[in-house]
Amino acid sequence: MAFKMSVQKYSGKISEVEIGTGDKAIKLGGENILPFYGFDGETGNSPAVGIQISDIYPDSWLDSYKEMYKDVANCPVEWAKYVEANTEADFICLKFDGADPNGLDKTPEECAEVAKAVVEAINIPLVIAGTGNHEKDGKLFEVLAQAVDGHNCLFMSAVEDNYKTVGASAGMAYNHKVGAESSVDINLAKQMNVLLTQLGVKSENIVMNIGCSAVGYGYEYVASTMDRIRLAAFGQNDKSLQMPIITPVGFEVGHVKEAIAPVEDEPSWGCPEQRTIAMEVSTAASVLVGGSNAVILRHPESIKTIKNLISELA
Repeated sequence: MAFKMSVQKYSGKISEVEIGTGDKAIKLGGENILPFYGFDGETGNSPAVGIQISDIYPDSWLDSYKEMYKDVANCPVEWAKYVEANTEADFICLKFDGADPNGLDKTPEECAEVAKAVVEAINIPLVIAGTGNHEKDGKLFEVLAQAVDGHNCLFMSAVEDNYKTVGASAGMAYNHKVGAESSVDINLAKQMNVLLTQLGVKSENIVMNIGCSAVGYGYEYVASTMDRIRLAAFGQNDKSLQMPIITPVGFEVGHVKEAIAPVEDEPSWGCPEQRTIAMEVSTAASVLVGGSNAVILRHPESIKTIKNLISELA
């Protein structure tokens, strides 16, 4: 008797979200199966891999990054052009570290000039990330959304403290995509999506950022939350959880001891650059097989490895 593989069919489907414009625009989501389960149904769009840059010189990054970007790191426009030309990234994530109130505290207007210059200098999509200070990010995104009008950017992220400002400006006034950020909890993720849609942001303009941690740092909570979100979206046809997921892996790996501790402090651990690549790859691979539709990384070698993994699995 011939073997007949059973197929798991789901009633729910992840919405498709487009970021960027023109030939280089990317689409996230569209699947109605668990990640890479092509034998069960539609796989949707392949996961996207982005690269992180900053609006200021990356003093806190590893020396290997400073050497790699020594000719461009002082100018975000040149940095963006360099990574577009020399890496395999599908999109660029420009993080506005310079706007941090506890740092240089650049004004939204200063940052808007940078964002406009960067988005006009590149062809691949731009993801704009804030400082992590919710009050400042609300004011920042309001101005940046206007500055990059027409370029269909993704803004990371709206949180409970500022979703009205971010959603109204980025998501509604200028029709950008909005990241809905929560803290590794299915109920909080659902709540942010509901709040944004009730505000008036279209569900097809929302991408979830459900939270992340580097592997070894409580990652099992990320894994279980992602599983529950995807199973609710597919199996229960929960439309409030049927948005694509983006995971800023580089934001997390970039500050954990195991990735960045100097050789002088931990000689038995080996080269910090190789450690940070290994941790980025391990974390990115984990979130992708868990259900993430896009990841943001720092190191070009991490991007290359993850792109190869996606190609082999897809």
